[in-house]
Amino acid sequence: MNRVLLNIAFISCLMLGACKKKQAPPNPEVPVNLLKVTPKTVLYYENYPATTRALNQVNLLPQVSGAITGMFFTEGTQVNKGQKLYEIDERLYKAAYDQAVANLEVSKSGLVQAQQDADRYVYLNKYNAVAKQLYDHAVVALEQAKSTVKASEQQVKTAKTNLTYATVYAPFTGTIGISQVRLGEVVTPSVTTLDTLSQDNPMAVDFIINEKNLPFFEKLQHEKIKVDSLFTLLMPDNSLYGHLGKLAIIDRAVDPQTGTIRVRLVFDNPEHYLRAGMSCVVRVHNQDVQPQLVVPNKAVVEQMGEYFVYVAKDTLIKISADSLKKMDIKTAADAKKAKLIAVQKKVQTGQIIGPDIIIKSGINAGDKIIVDGLQSLHDGARITTANKVAPGGGKGGH
Repeated sequence: MNRVLLNIAFISCLMLGACKKKQAPPNPEVPVNLLKVTPKTVLYYENYPATTRALNQVNLLPQVSGAITGMFFTEGTQVNKGQKLYEIDERLYKAAYDQAVANLEVSKSGLVQAQQDADRYVYLNKYNAVAKQLYDHAVVALEQAKSTVKASEQQVKTAKTNLTYATVYAPFTGTIGISQVRLGEVVTPSVTTLDTLSQDNPMAVDFIINEKNLPFFEKLQHEKIKVDSLFTLLMPDNSLYGHLGKLAIIDRAVDPQTGTIRVRLVFDNPEHYLRAGMSCVVRVHNQDVQPQLVVPNKAVVEQMGEYFVYVAKDTLIKISADSLKKMDIKTAADAKKAKLIAVQKKVQTGQIIGPDIIIKSGINAGDKIIVDGLQSLHDGARITTANKVAPGGGKGGH
C-alpha cells in the first residue's frame, strides 16, 4: 500500500514538472545600444554620374577627291586655328585653275574687240552711215562678250576654291585625334572622314538630374549665386579634379519618359587632363546650412521600400491602451516591468555620409534610437541596455 502511494506521488511530481515545462517563458529583454539623436551641421555632396564633352567638335571631311599627299601634324596633340593639316593631290585642281585663268584672258580679249566694234557702229549709226542690222548685231555682241567674261570669272573662282580645298586647315584651336587616313589613300568628298578635332579648354561636363531638383539648379543659374566649391569633379580613378566647375546650360525640356533633364557644367582644362567622352562624377556641395539629424546607417531598417528606426521609450510614460495592445503589453503593470520598449518609427532618409545617414523626418532631436541588436527586435519589444557593450568599447546606457 505504501509502495502504491509512493508511485502515485512520484507520477504526480513528474506530471507537475511536465506542466511547468509547457508553460511559455516570459519574453526576454533584448540587449541593445542606444544613441541620443542631436542635430549637427554636416558637409556632404550630391553625386551625379557625368560625361565630359567638347564644347566644339568637328569631323574633318574632304571637299575634293584625290590621294592624300601630305600630313602636317602629330596625332593626339594640340593644333592651332589655321594650321595646315592635310594635303590632297592638287595637280588636277592646279591645272583646272590655270585653264580657267587662261579662258578668262581670252574672254577679256573678246570683250575688248566687241567694245571697239560697238563703239564704231554707234558712231556710224548716229549719222545713218551703217545698216541698222549691223548696229544691232554689234550691241548684242558686246553684251555677250561681257557675259562671257563674267562666266569665265566664276569658273576661275570655282577652280581656285577647289584648289584651296586640296589643303585642309584646322578650323579652330583644339586637340586632333588619330588620323583615319594615311598617305596615298584616296578620299571622297563628304564621305571619307579624315580626323576629328575637338576644343578641350574649357571642357563641358553633362549630367542628368531629377526634375524635383530642377528649381535648385534654376535658382543657381538665374540668381548667379557664387558659392565656393559648389561644383567639383571626381575623375575616373576617384581623384579630385583640380578646377571648379561653373553652371553653363540647363537643357530646354524635361524628358517625359524619365522625368529627368540634362545639366551642363564647364571646367577649365589648361593641363588637358579632361578628354571628351570620359566618365566621371559631379559633386554638388550641400547648400543646406541648417543642423540636421544624423544617425548611423546601421540603425535604419528597410521594409518594402520604406525606412524605419527603433526608438527606445520609457513605459513609465503614459501609453494608450491601444498602443499597449499593439506592443503585446496587456496591462500597465506589464509595462512597468518592461521599463524600456522599442517603438518602430517610419522615417524619411536623406543623403548617406560615410557610415551615417541624414534623417529628414520621423524622429526628433533628443530621441534615443537603437543602433545594435535590431535583428531581434519588433515593435513593442522589451529592451535593456544592461551589460551591452557599445561599439566604442564601453557599456551602453540611456
